[in-house]
Amino acid sequence: MNIEKGYAMIVITGGTGQLGSRIVGRLLERVPAAEVGVSVRDPSRAAELSARGVRVRRGDFADPSSLAEAFEGAAQVLVVSTDSAGEEAVAHHVAAIEAARAAGAKRVLYTSHQAAAADSRFAPMVDHAATERRLADGPFTALRNGFYASTVPLLLGAALETGELTAPADGPVSWTAHADLAEAAAIILADEGRFDGPTPPLTAPVTLDLAEIAAVLTELAGRPVRRVVVSDDAWAAGLVEHGVPAARAELLLGMFRAARRGEFAVAGPELEHLLGRPATPVREVLAEALGR
Repeated sequence: MNIEKGYAMIVITGGTGQLGSRIVGRLLERVPAAEVGVSVRDPSRAAELSARGVRVRRGDFADPSSLAEAFEGAAQVLVVSTDSAGEEAVAHHVAAIEAARAAGAKRVLYTSHQAAAADSRFAPMVDHAATERRLADGPFTALRNGFYASTVPLLLGAALETGELTAPADGPVSWTAHADLAEAAAIILADEGRFDGPTPPLTAPVTLDLAEIAAVLTELAGRPVRRVVVSDDAWAAGLVEHGVPAARAELLLGMFRAARRGEFAVAGPELEHLLGRPATPVREVLAEALGR
C-alpha cells in the first residue's frame, strides 16, 4: 500500500459474504494481511481469514456500537451493501458510514449499483441512491457495480425441464460477475486515489435480455429453451403460490419494470480497463451454475 499517504488499514464489512469474501481474497493478493481487516457479524465464520493474519472483529450494522471497534484504525472502510431493502437497509448503511468516519477513516467506499437513482422502479436502486447521498458528506467512492450475473440462474425456474423461460417482459441488463466486481474493488482499494465519488459503471461490456439468455441456455442445454412472456400479475401470483410473501414478489417485479425502462442497459469499458482483461461472460456464469 501507499504508506506515505497515511493509509494503514483497509476494513471490509461482510467479509464472509458472497461479495465481501471475494474482495478480501483478491485484496490479499495485493496488500499484506496485516493491513486488512474484516467486520463480520459472526467472527467464528472468519477463522480462516484470521489464520492468514487478517484482523477479524465483530461488526453488525444493526448494532452500531459494535462498529467502533470493528473500524478502529481503519484508513479506508468498504461498506458492502446489505441484502435487505427499504428504510432498514439505508439505516444500516448510514450507521456503517457514520461509524467509519467517527473511527477516523479517510475514505469510505460503498458497493452501489450502476442504476442507483431516486426514481428507480426497483427499490434497491432507490436505497443505493439514498446511501450515496449520505456518503457525499465526506470523501467517498461509490462502486457503481453492474447487475449481479448470479441473479440469472435464479430467474430460470424450470426452464431446463420445460424448455420455457417464463418471466414478465424485461429489458437489456449488463449482467456482471461477482468475481470481476470483487477484483475491481480490490484494485480500487489497493490504489486508494483512483476514484473520487461515484465510479463510472463497472459492468460487463454487453447487455442481454432474457430472450438472449434463453438462447445461451439453449446452447448449454443442447435442446431448445424459448422465452415466454407472462403478465406481471401472473408471475407474482406464481411466486406467492410457492410461498413467496406478496411484498417480496412485488419488490422482485420492480426488477422487470426497471429493466423495461432501460435502467440496467448501461454497459461501459471501465471494468475491463481496471481488470486488464475481458469481463466474465454470462455464458460462463450460467455454465458454472448449471454444472455444464
